[in-house]
Amino acid sequence: MADLPLTGLMGASLLESASTVRHSVRARHTFRGMRTTEHYFQVPLDHFSEAGRRGETISVFAREYVSTEHSEENAAELPWLLFLQGGPGGRGNRFPSLGGWSKAAARDFRILMLDQRGTGLSSAVDRNTLPLRGTGADQARYLTHFRADSIVADAEAIRAALGSAPWTIYGQSYGGFCALSYLSFAPEGLREVLVTGGLAPLGGSADRVYRATFQRVAARNAEYFDWYPEDRATITRIARHLRDTEEFLPDGGRLTVERFQMVGSFLGGNTRVDALHHLLEDAFVATPDGVRLSDAFLEQVRGIVSRAANPLYALMHESIYGQAGATSWAAWRVLEEFPEFRPDAGEPLLTGEMVYPWYFEQDPALRPLQDVARLLAEKDDWAPLYDPERLALNSVPVAAAVYTDDIYVDRELSLETAAAVRGLQVWESDEFHHDGIADDGEAIFGRLLGMARSARR
Repeated sequence: MADLPLTGLMGASLLESASTVRHSVRARHTFRGMRTTEHYFQVPLDHFSEAGRRGETISVFAREYVSTEHSEENAAELPWLLFLQGGPGGRGNRFPSLGGWSKAAARDFRILMLDQRGTGLSSAVDRNTLPLRGTGADQARYLTHFRADSIVADAEAIRAALGSAPWTIYGQSYGGFCALSYLSFAPEGLREVLVTGGLAPLGGSADRVYRATFQRVAARNAEYFDWYPEDRATITRIARHLRDTEEFLPDGGRLTVERFQMVGSFLGGNTRVDALHHLLEDAFVATPDGVRLSDAFLEQVRGIVSRAANPLYALMHESIYGQAGATSWAAWRVLEEFPEFRPDAGEPLLTGEMVYPWYFEQDPALRPLQDVARLLAEKDDWAPLYDPERLALNSVPVAAAVYTDDIYVDRELSLETAAAVRGLQVWESDEFHHDGIADDGEAIFGRLLGMARSARR
């Protein structure tokens, strides 16, 4: 076995970490064609030092989904599939029933839906819980344990606690980034890997990521305005209105031009892009005080721009690209190279998933976390998230969907990574955007699983 990477406890030392994990099951339910089991695990906060492995623990939650087409006895023999969702900072999906990719997966697997640490029921992080850690510096230090390397270590400890053989993992978006870390540091735990819209760059600064994605977002704006040319004037009108008139969201935060531009997150999907037009069509209403933004519009925008439900996304987003040096608010710096995205532009474009320092000034849910965000942006000693040498020698079957026009995970950077991982098979499609699995998840999952299985023959 190659020398373990700098982040590493994986391999033999992970067995020690796994031996300290406590596992409990608290509830089981059967409804709408599926059985669910709620698993809780107590895992080390710090997997990567001997003291850490014997020190503080956090709770990690995962929900198991099994189709009732399998008897309980037969279901117990099914192999596991771990789903790693997008983010960072998003909890695992809550399925009302099996459908799309989960329906396809449940034919052959027990699905384990993980709330990655800090999200959902996994020792959640927000403005209320973080102050328990102490000072801003203490809080930032705590959050250094919430990146992909720690998520992978959690997953391996959970796999051992479940008594699972090497399992299949399916990573969507940031979940694909985690999958690359898994392949780097604990490939012995993997049977096969599926990735959709989630091949991270293995090296380089965050700046090049944002240079690529700003260009993708600009092109997607142009495509959208070809479909809905009237919306170009509406967006400009809203921006001008917000410069002249104070409008407040239902959470009390002011809606500024730059916050309004965040509705461009709709541009990243096939299934959501038309919702942007429907949002804009009833933006304005006549009032005794003149034309104002409607309550319905403001409430919908609040749901898009507020990070109250996932503050880790804002806090940790740039750190997923941090490996050698500080990220230093990369998206904010690179924005200067793309003046068409500036909030004071004559006809400002809508933005994507970039995170900026003003988030922590303008979003009431993030305002108490300004100091922590600043310290994380300044951190210049992040450990590596990938092991390129091990990936070049990879023997685990990997199949990845790369979306040609993805505005969140750039095509060229994705293909660069794919070429660096031995045996990784790419299926490229221009039919889908970043939310492809919400559009036709069953077909996408089946295709990728077939590709990975063919590599095993």
